[in-house]
Amino acid sequence: MSKRVLITGGGSGIGKAMAETFAAEGARVFITDVNQDVLAECPDSWLKMAGDASSPEHMREVFARIAGEWGSLDVLCANAGIAGPTALVEDIEPEDFRRCLAVNLEGAFLAAKYAAPMMKAQKSGVIVITSSNAGLNGFPNRAPYAAAKWAEIGLMKTLAMELGPYGIRANAIAPGCVEGPRIDGVIAREAKAKGTTPEIIRAGYEAGVSMRSFVTAQDVANMAVFLASEGARLVSGQVIAVDGHTENPDPKV
Repeated sequence: MSKRVLITGGGSGIGKAMAETFAAEGARVFITDVNQDVLAECPDSWLKMAGDASSPEHMREVFARIAGEWGSLDVLCANAGIAGPTALVEDIEPEDFRRCLAVNLEGAFLAAKYAAPMMKAQKSGVIVITSSNAGLNGFPNRAPYAAAKWAEIGLMKTLAMELGPYGIRANAIAPGCVEGPRIDGVIAREAKAKGTTPEIIRAGYEAGVSMRSFVTAQDVANMAVFLASEGARLVSGQVIAVDGHTENPDPKV
């Protein structure tokens, strides 16, 4: 039987690359996204639902539909997230801090909360959380994002311990800078905050990576598919960096 895969934040970027790669492997794919327009551009063969990953009501509806359509779930990719504000900690509004944690951390928690009973009942399953190398290092001017991504790793390790006895594995992927509009926006905001140019900020990020390169959404998707495969059957509780090896999370150039 083909894998049944749910990907939150699956309408664009890393999430869409995950969906496409799982589908190419023969999986049945269900994506959620807060943006209805990007969902409309995804294949009609995928199950789709628009909504906020940090909303308990939305996630209950998603899993009710999974129960009705598929009966259970084999793979959860808790991928939904937002960049949050770019500012020094003293300049960040509390509501912006809370919103960043809600989408990134609470979104992953809710998805795992509703996936766990399904997976425990079948005594199998895989949970992959999209964290970040910001969850392995500090990240100046990005306190809410770094806090959320560190917390996601703690959540993942706890899930691995709670669910392992039921044959369920949990891991996190820690991407570096991923090519695309999202990192372009982050770089532009950081350049503005530091009074410099996006080109200088980008060069600084690249200089802090051993391989002197950003990664692609496909690089991250490939790791997700591997972690969900039999080839990773005893890989659990791990953080896998897909970042070309970050030497310095805040390089100065």
